[in-house]
Amino acid sequence: MNIAYYVKQLDVLYEDNHIIVVTKYRDILSQEDSTGDLDMLSIVKAYLKEKYNKPGAVFLGLVHRLDRRVGGVMVFAKTSKGASRLSDSIRKKEMGKKYLAIVKGYLQGSGTFIDKINKENKKAVISDFGVESVLNYNVIRNFYLDNIIYTVVEVELITGRYNQIRIQFSSRGLPLLNDFKYDYRGTNYNNEIGLWSYELTLIHPISKERLFFKKEPDGQIWKY
Repeated sequence: MNIAYYVKQLDVLYEDNHIIVVTKYRDILSQEDSTGDLDMLSIVKAYLKEKYNKPGAVFLGLVHRLDRRVGGVMVFAKTSKGASRLSDSIRKKEMGKKYLAIVKGYLQGSGTFIDKINKENKKAVISDFGVESVLNYNVIRNFYLDNIIYTVVEVELITGRYNQIRIQFSSRGLPLLNDFKYDYRGTNYNNEIGLWSYELTLIHPISKERLFFKKEPDGQIWKY
């Protein structure tokens, strides 16, 4: 599918003069990389260019990223001032991010994972020489699929490291559904990774109002 299809189907959750919040497509890059594959930054730029009939280049600031395979709530800045203030807000840990994850295995209750994580050869690894990485989790439900138990977990990211959720669960013997990069072994269910950007809370870069966005996951795996 070409970019026009994704522009037409784009799910805009909120937009004003300074920010735009959208639902990121699964299996689409957050921004362009060496593959040259389609990315969300280009899609949203094309959407704004078409909507406002802009003759020149469109400014759009990328302030955070989601893994290629992960869909869900994502915010972009429409002005350089907005981008700078949102980036500063992230550094101050003022932006709240919650995810839904499906992990292979049994988990119950709630808790906190704290690890040191490094990035090596395009993979996250837990290492004594890594950077402290923290998340909180709360189990929502357990279910069986083909006689194997899985757990749906709400995850609150305290830090935002590369592939953090994926490696922290996998290292505890709880790989995400369909996450073959991080030790999931089993049936491939629709090739949809068990991770979704579910909630985003931010302080508006201009008005300073606290905004809250939520998007239920789509895809077949969330219906099991």
